[in-house]
Amino acid sequence: MTSFVGRRHDLAALAAHLRESRLVTLTGPGGVGKTRTALEVAGRATFPDGVHVAELASVTDPTQLAPAVATALGVADQSNRAAADRVIGHLRGRTALLLLDNCEHLLDAGARFVTRLLDALPGLRVLATSREPLGIAGEQVHLLTPLAVPSDADVASAGSLDHVPAVRLLVDRARAVLPGFVVTPDNREAVAQLCKQLDGMPLAIELAALRLRSLSVSQVVARLHRRFQLLSSGHRGAGPRHRSLRALIDWSHDLCGPDERLLWARLAVFPSAVGLEPIEGVCGFGELTDDRLLDAIDGLVGKSVLVAERTGERIRYRQFVTLREYGLELLDASGERELLHRRHRDHYRARAAAMVERWCGPHQAEDLAQLREDHPNLLAALAWSADTPGEERAGADLASLLRYHWIAGGFLTYGRRWLERLLDRLEPAVPERGHALWVAAWVALIQGDRGVARGYLGECARIAEDLGDVAMAGHAAHWRALLNLFEGDLQPSIRLYREAIRIHREVGDPGAELTAAFQLAMAQAYAGREHEALRTCREVRELSGRHGELWAHGYALWVSAICHVHLGERVAAREAITGTMEIERDFRDGVCTALSTEVASWVAAAYGHVENAAVLAAVAGSVWRQLGTTLEAFGPHALADARDCAARIEEALGAERALAIRERYANVTVSEAVALGLELAAHAGPPVRRAPRACGSEPVAPLTRREQEVATLIADGLSNKEIAERLTISSRTVDGHVERILRKLDFSSRTQVASWVAASAAG
Repeated sequence: MTSFVGRRHDLAALAAHLRESRLVTLTGPGGVGKTRTALEVAGRATFPDGVHVAELASVTDPTQLAPAVATALGVADQSNRAAADRVIGHLRGRTALLLLDNCEHLLDAGARFVTRLLDALPGLRVLATSREPLGIAGEQVHLLTPLAVPSDADVASAGSLDHVPAVRLLVDRARAVLPGFVVTPDNREAVAQLCKQLDGMPLAIELAALRLRSLSVSQVVARLHRRFQLLSSGHRGAGPRHRSLRALIDWSHDLCGPDERLLWARLAVFPSAVGLEPIEGVCGFGELTDDRLLDAIDGLVGKSVLVAERTGERIRYRQFVTLREYGLELLDASGERELLHRRHRDHYRARAAAMVERWCGPHQAEDLAQLREDHPNLLAALAWSADTPGEERAGADLASLLRYHWIAGGFLTYGRRWLERLLDRLEPAVPERGHALWVAAWVALIQGDRGVARGYLGECARIAEDLGDVAMAGHAAHWRALLNLFEGDLQPSIRLYREAIRIHREVGDPGAELTAAFQLAMAQAYAGREHEALRTCREVRELSGRHGELWAHGYALWVSAICHVHLGERVAAREAITGTMEIERDFRDGVCTALSTEVASWVAAAYGHVENAAVLAAVAGSVWRQLGTTLEAFGPHALADARDCAARIEEALGAERALAIRERYANVTVSEAVALGLELAAHAGPPVRRAPRACGSEPVAPLTRREQEVATLIADGLSNKEIAERLTISSRTVDGHVERILRKLDFSSRTQVASWVAASAAG
């Protein structure tokens, strides 16, 4: 009685599966829409002898499965033959589809029954819905996932959200209780948040829509922490399990075995997707060890309580928010909540310590990528430590060990917040406080807060002296040297760097030694000692090469590029900055990307490619804004170089054109910045390719109207799948358009297409 929303690709895939397989099982978590989708497929199917539907949710005894199907098919119960035989006799010789809805609680009986039907009835095809497969040979399984929710790009844009399936469902169901409901500029962010917090689950969205008769969208969002009470007013015509989220999830929980229920509770401590190792480390104790843990994971995946996300050979496991919140209630009831949180924190503390221990080696980019994936879990561990009496020191230790995650991973604001929050809870003169102080000072310096950093470093130096901690004293000197550098006091900075390098070497900390060394080179470069700075950079690269280290190596190349620019050595400058950006392809270090893109702009200007320089400067500005800092934080000397370049750009292009370029590239991501930097800085020539002109005419448009639409959406950062949804065409069609666009423009990357669109718009 309500419209069917979305699922175009699922419907097509299921229709194809039914043509190719005699048994198709539609799986997925409760509330994802399996029944509704299966009924839609059945309603569209064409079978000479019809489609038959048997609803099995109310069947509690496996022996009653066959009789329930017989009743659904209208088979007369007038003989002493078994119900399965009567069903077979009724369907014999027919070409028909049988839909068996809600089989998850009758898996063994269902598998036997379906096998018998398919063996006896060659013209029969079966479509089953279940939270896990029936496990029959030849079964084609189709996993139904939640509806797509608004992306960050959707929310940030001013465009309509009508193309997003979850939003379409919410609007459609909301209009049933509030006929005038529409997405407006005032509620669009709340609409997007509601769909995302409900994971795009159709049942949850439908229940939320019912609340809009008495609440605004933002009021519903604000109360989602009580979602089991809030989303409990389904239509009276719905089955008991579909009248509330709790009833639906209770049903899922009842289907689980003891180990699966215990793991469900323990997994609630993870706020985001995780790999197998964290699950084993945090949840694998007591009753859940070795094979029992693996079996429980497999069982929860099979029952659609846990989602396995695959990337090549890597698998991460994720729970939907609603199922996790249910798990938190289970965890509270188990009495294990504090134990699980401590195990969770200590697991990530050990991983962070291992990363710092092996930082000066070949695994840096891999470790940073892993920490980015673990970021929500890291924040959860820090929050629990900060809020739990007696856990503050361990939390501060974790926050300090995450130093490279905060700095190189691009999480400056998060690092500063958690370090300072934990510092507020630590007693004076403990080692964890001293280390948290110098890490917090490092972050504050990158953010331009020199006064704060000065206070932190002064206290750190006093704690190091009181404790006799040589390594801590080395860090106090190291970051005081950076403070001097950023304040323009170059000679004191150089002296302190030499002292810090000596201490780092003495205590056996090559990672810190390399960091201090490339920063020393920066101080030397801006002190007018470029050749000395280049020698220091070569020493850094040699030492990093012995360790297989690349992070400091990349920064040493960046400082080398500055030196070459100062010395007028354009070719060497371009080679050095290209080397840095090649490294950044893997690292995605926002700070280094912004710095290297700035210098790439100076290099382009030195070559006379002023438009390239303008694009690169704009890209650097975009990355700085995302990081929450500016080049000004890095001191007056670097800022002076940037201002000189900006003046050359504006003089050559004019203020209006320079402003247009800055606006066009105001929202470039870190990865896009690296790609653009490599494209524009590593090669001579104009920043973008222009469409060819016929003699004496306007530019010839190389793309069709549809290809131009696709190219524009590529420039907006949309994936092929998102473009397909926006234009209401298939992903395969979009793939073809993209392939033709690249061929027509003689491009090899989407970044080049984005540049071409920008140039076309500007020209």
